[in-house]
Amino acid sequence: MKKIIFIAVVVLACMSSCKKYLDTSSPSSLSGETVFKTSSMTKAAVMGLYGKMTDTYIYGQKLSVNWQGVSDTESNGQFSETGYISQTDDFGAGNYFGHANNSTTRWQRLFEFAEMATAVVDGIRKSPILISEANTMNPLLGEALTLKSLAFFELARYWGDVPYKKEASKSDLSNVYLPKSDKDTIYHYLVKDLEEAQSYLPYKGGNSEYGTVERVTKGFAKGLLARVALFAGGWSLRDSKTFPNSTAEKHPTIPEINGYYVGRPQNWKAYYRIAAQQTAELIGSADNPHRLDPDFENIWSSVCGNRSNVANENLFEVAFGMGNNGDIGSLMGYGVDGNSKYGSRGFGGSYVTSTAYYFYSFDREDKRRDVTLTWIGYGADNKEKVSSNPNDVKFGKWRIYWMSNAYLAMHKTATGRIATGVNWILMRYADVYLMYAEAQSQLENPNAVHQAAGISPRQALEKVRERAFGTGSSKIQSYDANFLDAVINERAWEFGGESVRKQDLIRWGLLYKKIEDMKMALCLMYDHSKPVKIFDKSYQPAQFPSTVYFRYKDGEYIDRTSLNYYGDLPAAPGGDYQSVRWFPQDAAKPEKTESGKVYNYTIWPIRALLAGTGLMATYNYSAFLSTLKYGAEIQAQLNQYKMGNSVCNYRYVYPIYIDDIREARGYLSNAYGY
Repeated sequence: MKKIIFIAVVVLACMSSCKKYLDTSSPSSLSGETVFKTSSMTKAAVMGLYGKMTDTYIYGQKLSVNWQGVSDTESNGQFSETGYISQTDDFGAGNYFGHANNSTTRWQRLFEFAEMATAVVDGIRKSPILISEANTMNPLLGEALTLKSLAFFELARYWGDVPYKKEASKSDLSNVYLPKSDKDTIYHYLVKDLEEAQSYLPYKGGNSEYGTVERVTKGFAKGLLARVALFAGGWSLRDSKTFPNSTAEKHPTIPEINGYYVGRPQNWKAYYRIAAQQTAELIGSADNPHRLDPDFENIWSSVCGNRSNVANENLFEVAFGMGNNGDIGSLMGYGVDGNSKYGSRGFGGSYVTSTAYYFYSFDREDKRRDVTLTWIGYGADNKEKVSSNPNDVKFGKWRIYWMSNAYLAMHKTATGRIATGVNWILMRYADVYLMYAEAQSQLENPNAVHQAAGISPRQALEKVRERAFGTGSSKIQSYDANFLDAVINERAWEFGGESVRKQDLIRWGLLYKKIEDMKMALCLMYDHSKPVKIFDKSYQPAQFPSTVYFRYKDGEYIDRTSLNYYGDLPAAPGGDYQSVRWFPQDAAKPEKTESGKVYNYTIWPIRALLAGTGLMATYNYSAFLSTLKYGAEIQAQLNQYKMGNSVCNYRYVYPIYIDDIREARGYLSNAYGY
């Protein structure tokens, strides 16, 4: 895959004036008048924006890996009864226990990115060659507008109401120190900028300059516009103290506390129309080069192997350089122990993992399941092994044996973690289909064909399911009768581990409900005495085996088809089959217990129930635990742990870091009890 050469960004010298507040220092003192007089220098400035996106605190690690947090499909590492409440790292923040002194959730680098992009946009707009060289300059403006919108979009999603700047910082600092802008206002401007941006940009391959998904093209700009519009029209946490004049409608089931409530704009349908229109135009355009890759696994083997996706499934990838930047794969993915044939360093890991709940949410015939999730890892004894920890199911979209030979050679001799250079896929074409299915169905109905798309929401959903199950499968049209629920489920199965699910659930107003569904289902799975509902499926206790059997196909790699995940076999297969205790057996209470010793039958439910408990003000599981076999013991131990933030419901947003508040000259303060 051809990588963009990152040219040092050249931006306005005045950006260094606001260094302490937003820390947007410039590596160059060249003025905007000099930079934007030529298209080559303008391109250099735009290329610098792509380079900035690889920062650890942007897509190099935080937005791609660390900040996925707890949802019903992801956890930020294994569930824990200790670290879940940490105030100094991503683990505590991922469980919604944020703190203003936690530097790991600081917005500094994202604001630098936003400021740099804003300066480039302003510079291009004022360029003396904007009209005379419009064919070159307009697409560059489209790229800069899209990247500026992306930066502020991430800021609004993760911190809520933030300072929004329509223009770059001025040398007199008159627009540097600003109060928070209401997120509705921010989204309004982002939609306008993206509507303009997509009109300037060619589709991928429309000309030689835009032949790669490592640069913003029309497809991604339209897709991002649709995504922003859905968030603009979706539910989010609101602060009535700071914005008392908001006319947002309040969520019907999430209670307001201390002036903090969940709401959405009254004109939310107008934003859904934008999402439906943009995705419909993309789907129906004859110039659109993007298609679903017919092989789901190929998306991930290609990106891990540093190859372009031949079907153009990906609309935009953040480009990284092997050995230089990017932790994609090394911090999450198929686990490899250290001191194996791959080298002394491990690979994959537990920064983001999943659970047995998500695994069993998949239909057993869904081809995405064993690509997305894996119970299998690679051991130091140079052979694969099967894990049975239901709270630590690894994501399999990033695997060491899909990596390029060049990376494998570097990894084999590495003594510390090395940058994988694996691109971060920021949007795939499956997302376009599913956003269209959601928006159009909510405006009209699941069978309403948008003229620009030429297909109905139902057909769009089934396009994605066809790849998952194979052409002709009866499962393609077998999904939840409530179409919105079907879309919600499909997005879970399609985008696991891709930093999509938590934010989706937030905008649907479902984050709390879906996390609780997961936690209680896990407890019932461990209890192993009652039916369990997982997404649209119901399982009886006997459908979860106590022992899983498997065999090797060559002494090193496990034959995936030999694994049984659904019920105990009538008898042990014998022969060359091996076995592993499955979670119902490990979660059972031993016949004899010792005082003070930790046992899975209590600690696993406790860890599950503690997960994500910074989200709401209070939690009480006594009624639920009274239905479990060992609920009284679990409750007695659970009582010692803190649950709830005591202040605010649906507190998913991060606090503003304390140093940024100090440097804001009184314009900023934290809310939501931080």
